[in-house]
Amino acid sequence: MASIGQIVEQTPSSEVLSRAQARAALVPDCMVEAKRIANTVISGWHGRRKRGMGENFWQFRPYAEGESLSRIDWRRSARDDHTYVRDREWEAAHTVWLWADLSPSMMYKSTFAHVSKESRALVLMLALAEILARSGERIGCPGVMEPVSARNAAERLATAIMHAPVTSGLPETAMIRGQSDIVLIGDFLDDADRVMERIAPLGRRGLRGHVVEVADPAEETFPYVGRTEFTDPETGEKLVSGRAETIREDYQRAYLARRETLGNESRRLGWSFVFHRTDHLASEALAAVHGHLSGLPAQRPGGRA
Repeated sequence: MASIGQIVEQTPSSEVLSRAQARAALVPDCMVEAKRIANTVISGWHGRRKRGMGENFWQFRPYAEGESLSRIDWRRSARDDHTYVRDREWEAAHTVWLWADLSPSMMYKSTFAHVSKESRALVLMLALAEILARSGERIGCPGVMEPVSARNAAERLATAIMHAPVTSGLPETAMIRGQSDIVLIGDFLDDADRVMERIAPLGRRGLRGHVVEVADPAEETFPYVGRTEFTDPETGEKLVSGRAETIREDYQRAYLARRETLGNESRRLGWSFVFHRTDHLASEALAAVHGHLSGLPAQRPGGRA
């Protein structure tokens, strides 16, 4: 049968520069796509929508006993028999750390997917940076870019990624201080317990986290039949199956159990967990993650992206 998917062979250490150049060539197109998707989902969303000390009006709500009388909006209260307070949006700058896994396993793309996992992860990270920067948040990337508060934060992040060294595994986070959010985007194909060993300490440090698992549809459905050779993109190890369809059920059981464990353990930490397939709209995942960052139920975007 025809090949279902392909992946670039593991890059030898002597060719790390060429791998970095390939990633750098991918980033500009991802930035264009990220801006398009961000513009699609940002319509109707205003900031992080938290009550606080900002200047922009958010909502009227009933007065609660003990609140300062200076906060009462007497004009609105005069319309009926209730007393209302005028709330304003929270506008204090917040730091959000964004990270996308760019290891070899992310380069996979099957014939059922629109893009590679690497491309989709980059688009999601840059689109989040674009939306958050417009809201006045400070954007950083562990080991790649220190937090900045600027309208062009997404472009600056894209440039930093283009010049960052090739790395594998979850990022170093010792530089992250205070009450911050961190968004981790990757395929998380390692054993779920090993992944949580790295994630759990972040939660105990007070970081509010969001895990986004990106998967190719072939990885979930396992459509292989007949003699098939599988290659581990991280180690180069190969496995040949004479009848791949005979291991489908066991594979899917293990694959889904890993995801369920990762999701449950993330939520136990108080973190959010979003699963996204590369044959679905990027805007769906972006809306879900932004909803979690905003402390609101995830919203579906108004248009297609």
